[in-house]
Amino acid sequence: MNIPVWTYVVAATVFLMVLFLAWNHLRQRRLIRQLKDLAHSLEDSKQQIIKEQERNRRLKQEMTNNIAHELKTPVSSIRGYLEILLGDKPVEETKKQFFLERCYSQTLRLSDLINDVSLINKLEESSDLFPKEHVSLRGIAEEAVLELEEAFRSHSIKVDNKLQKSMKVYGNHALIYSIFRNLFENAILYAGECIDVVLECYKESDEMYYIHFYDTGAGVEESYLPVLFDRFLRIDEGRSRATGGTGLGLSIVKHAVLFHGGDIYVRNREEGGLEFFFSLKKK
Repeated sequence: MNIPVWTYVVAATVFLMVLFLAWNHLRQRRLIRQLKDLAHSLEDSKQQIIKEQERNRRLKQEMTNNIAHELKTPVSSIRGYLEILLGDKPVEETKKQFFLERCYSQTLRLSDLINDVSLINKLEESSDLFPKEHVSLRGIAEEAVLELEEAFRSHSIKVDNKLQKSMKVYGNHALIYSIFRNLFENAILYAGECIDVVLECYKESDEMYYIHFYDTGAGVEESYLPVLFDRFLRIDEGRSRATGGTGLGLSIVKHAVLFHGGDIYVRNREEGGLEFFFSLKKK
């Protein structure tokens, strides 16, 4: 039986059409699945953005509330002293001098608070405004030690700066200074008397310096370690206010370290005291 050639052509054409339709159907299903996946991904991204916006809103609200709370005490003190000085009743010269000194002390505290808040906001929102240059880590640390020399002496604190002169990074001088300055001040204010403070580089790679800062003082309760870099954290409310701290020092340290491409970690030393491990990018 002879089958005409056109029959084979028709059969082949039908077969190819069926294959094409099947392929096109699979392709459409795959495309629909990809579109659904994309839609889910976009929805997830949207939810993440909403969550991040809400988190930022809460953080800003919290910071605003904290700033208002921190401003309340010095402003109330200044107002109270000035009301006495400007009142109808005469004030002894010795008391006048005392009240004026207290007012001045509180204005310094306000100034420090405003500067610290401004620095954190600038780091978070306009970090590109900080110029960079090649700077010496040891040299900047020595500046901070020299600036705080009297405070170290009054607390009988011995400082050992083991950073090498060759250690240089391409970074912002003021921010790196703020790292060392705030770590030293934290030790002065909270570590105790007659202690040692050590600054050293415990590891180096082609890209990073890994720095160890520690004191031999009192340390902190373990429960405070996870939140030690939080803004306005006060482990000892009365003591913090008495020493004049703004509660933003360690938060500034963390922001400055992140600005320089590093990370920071804190823990209590087994031998006693507090130790910080942080890294700074060389270039």
